[in-house]
Amino acid sequence: MPPTAFSEAELRGNSTNTHADGPTTIKSKGDMSQKKCISSWEEYPLERGEYSENPCPDCPPFTAFLGQINYYIMITISLFAEFLRDLGFFKIACAVERPEQRSFPKLGTWFEKAFVNNIYRMATDVVNRPIAGVPSAIMRLKDRVSHDYNWTYQFTGTETDVINMGSYNYLGFSHNDGPCAEYAASLIDKHGVATCSTPKHRISNNLQNRLEKEIASFLGVEEAICFPMGFGTNSMNISALVNKGCLILSDELNHASLVLGMRLSKADVVIFKHNDAVDLEKKLRNAFIRGFHKNQKHYSKILIVVEGIYSMEGTITNLPAMIEVKKKYNAYLFLDEAHSIGAIGPNGRGVVDYWGCNPRDIDILMGTLTKSFAAAGGYIGGSRALIEYLRRNSAGTCYGVVMAPPVIGQVSASLRMLQGHDGTKIGKEKITHLLRNTRYFRKRLLQLGFLIYGHEDSPVVPLMVFYISRVVCFGREALKRGIGVVSVGYPAAPLTKARTRFCISADHTKEQLDQALEIIDEVGDVTGTKYGKNPYKPGTIIEY
Repeated sequence: MPPTAFSEAELRGNSTNTHADGPTTIKSKGDMSQKKCISSWEEYPLERGEYSENPCPDCPPFTAFLGQINYYIMITISLFAEFLRDLGFFKIACAVERPEQRSFPKLGTWFEKAFVNNIYRMATDVVNRPIAGVPSAIMRLKDRVSHDYNWTYQFTGTETDVINMGSYNYLGFSHNDGPCAEYAASLIDKHGVATCSTPKHRISNNLQNRLEKEIASFLGVEEAICFPMGFGTNSMNISALVNKGCLILSDELNHASLVLGMRLSKADVVIFKHNDAVDLEKKLRNAFIRGFHKNQKHYSKILIVVEGIYSMEGTITNLPAMIEVKKKYNAYLFLDEAHSIGAIGPNGRGVVDYWGCNPRDIDILMGTLTKSFAAAGGYIGGSRALIEYLRRNSAGTCYGVVMAPPVIGQVSASLRMLQGHDGTKIGKEKITHLLRNTRYFRKRLLQLGFLIYGHEDSPVVPLMVFYISRVVCFGREALKRGIGVVSVGYPAAPLTKARTRFCISADHTKEQLDQALEIIDEVGDVTGTKYGKNPYKPGTIIEY
């Protein structure tokens, strides 16, 4: 596709991105204010939380040093174990290459092989737990045991109910009963379970067309388009927006789906520091100058790619600052709201709503339907010209199927409830309850002495453990006591920054959170993972 195939007019449409006030020099992060944004918090019962400039504090130096030593020892032993296996001293209880396939290209590097067969394998009981029910506030797990150090598992035939602190069920719509589930089930009787075709075959049904209009109205943009997979929404569409001869500025912590999409685009990619608009501007200037000297022509397009909430750090993007840079350099802004849509903002409209920004200042609004809406798929919203272009040129519309009717029903019913179109205040109550749960849980963790990442209003709460051995132990001990958590290590997080991640839901009651906090406090003492400092005075009571 030629660089000029997607024109500036198509991408911006009726966007309000202008330079009427002229560019301004960015001096520091503090200058990136939200003064040009229109806030809707006045009608909300709670105020927007304090926005910290350093939501991801460093671990204690001695802990970092010991963490490095820990990993060197683990990796050394893993490599030695692989060496002994290659010599045939002992076998592994899983599929291996046949002797006649030894000359075939390797499926992974030596490091990947050693890491997966030794370190990761020992933790598979923590990260691959099978569930036997919906991921609501209380979740049912299928019990299993291993008699060969996690090479294989056997089910015991029993099940256990635990407090679910790991699912992306932010608004609590993940139920197998209630209005959303009933409406989704009713569409199966009318439309079946699938259309078995792609939109290119003109089989796109009225249900999806109506859903796209509902999403566009909810976001406050001209039009929207839906895709059957959230990961594919990013990976299959970025290459339709930019290509060789374009420049992408990407946050260093962007999701793998965004990274894949950028690689497929063949555009020049420059990484800037996480959520740092000052570094973004610096990298943009330098890249633009280098690109001009290298090719003797300017980039045809500049695309800035950020997320609303970063799923491993719990940070909320400084959207007003990103918009300011975008306008100053006449760039385009791609915002991934996978974890923020529905989860933050006085109306649940994500980080745009959270900051009170004009949605038309963001050229490409992307989000997923798998989290807050408890369904599947993703969407892109923007100008009418942008969406029509994607309908014609996106690989997602060419190879992706039309969304399944029950999935559409789940999303549609959730959207109506969230906006109050069902005649109730359930949606508004869910948004408020989620924010109260988030703030209470975060403050209590700090009071207990844990080191946590992210901003005050983010429902993604990473608790830093640093050692992969301790994060595995944390997950096991928590499960023994009745809560299910997400244990995150390499490659989802840096080798020396393992963490336990909690995802707060509007479904959680205060009693459930208190019970979980009591268990977490006990597990923190057992594993020795209280690396933070209590910021509150003795005797302080955290209000809910």
